[in-house]
Amino acid sequence: MLRASIRKAGTEYDYSAITGKVRGDGGIPHAQLLADFGEAITVRDKAKTAELRDALVETLGEAGMVDAAGVAAAFHGNVRVADATGAPPPLRGDIEKAKAFQEEVGIDEFYGARNS
Repeated sequence: MLRASIRKAGTEYDYSAITGKVRGDGGIPHAQLLADFGEAITVRDKAKTAELRDALVETLGEAGMVDAAGVAAAFHGNVRVADATGAPPPLRGDIEKAKAFQEEVGIDEFYGARNS
């Protein structure tokens, strides 16, 4: 999903910002706020999620916060579905490119990988 939207925008981004290896936005508007929100949801920190939800409403408006919550839920759900089916990444495509991308963004450091 992220790669598709990046291609559509025609913009270059620093993917390492996704995993928190780089603080800041990595060229993605409000990336740190969005990443912090997603992480709070993932680790089920209710207080931090509420705090960041308010910050998102202030920064992006209510509709932007709802969009961010929906995307976070979808990503979390996608991981759960993949884990439940035992599907190894990637399911199709250029395996070497996928491995290089996984290494670039530090995919093994994500919450799901740490807990699998």
